[in-house]
Amino acid sequence: MEELLTSPSNVSLDVFLTKMIDLGISVGSKILLAIVVFLVGRWIVRRLNKLLAKILEKRHVEASLSTFVKSLVNITLTLLLIIVVIGVLGIETSSFIALFASAGVAIGMALSGTLQNFAGGVMILLFKPFKVGDTIEAQGQTGTVREIQIFNTILATPDNKIIIIPNGGLSTGLMKNYSKEATRRVDWEFGIAYGDDYTKAKAVIARLLDADGRVLKDPAYFIALTSLGESSVNIVVRAWVNAGDYWGVYFDMNEKVYKTFAEENLNIPFPQLDVHLLGKTE
Repeated sequence: MEELLTSPSNVSLDVFLTKMIDLGISVGSKILLAIVVFLVGRWIVRRLNKLLAKILEKRHVEASLSTFVKSLVNITLTLLLIIVVIGVLGIETSSFIALFASAGVAIGMALSGTLQNFAGGVMILLFKPFKVGDTIEAQGQTGTVREIQIFNTILATPDNKIIIIPNGGLSTGLMKNYSKEATRRVDWEFGIAYGDDYTKAKAVIARLLDADGRVLKDPAYFIALTSLGESSVNIVVRAWVNAGDYWGVYFDMNEKVYKTFAEENLNIPFPQLDVHLLGKTE
């Protein structure tokens, strides 16, 4: 009986069972540890996501950018957690990291223009050089900002055309924001004929400006003789108005000056050419 129990086959079976039990305990402990790490990691990721959401809300970040940033951070933290869990299980993680890195490089090269527009959109939404409702001039286009997206900015022109401008060039190029300041300066240049009374013309323009309640008193308007042209004496006029009154004041002043100059016998000249004919002598 003792020989049977100590036979080579029984010894091999005992060793096999012992190794299997040891392996099961080792693998089970790793799996249990990986589950604990995953659960703790998910709790940390959720806490970080909530903290990020509070920070973005406190800083009044645009909703589109806030949503994208929260999703990006959540995905990045989840990927890092998965790599950590894989490492706890005893699996080599360097291959996974290399795979993610190579995939990132490939995607970055394929989407270089798109990523540039995305980066431009992030910069615009963070630093806010303009906002929805502002009138801007950029990339050779002028219009009112209808929408700021992650990759593009939507403009509506005065004649109601929709223009889509990529954020990459918009964030790095020259851009004029006509709505950034509360007031704007309106500039005109009016011409009178040579021989007309400049002092009278200046007084007429000043009277028209004083009569328009949209023209601000501070800063005061400016009227001066700017140049002696080929056909006219040119008067420059500069006045400050609220930004919303700019075009109304500009067009109304042109009409008033045209009508009032005629009533005051002040002539608005047009380009003319004098031709002198010399008679041929016999």
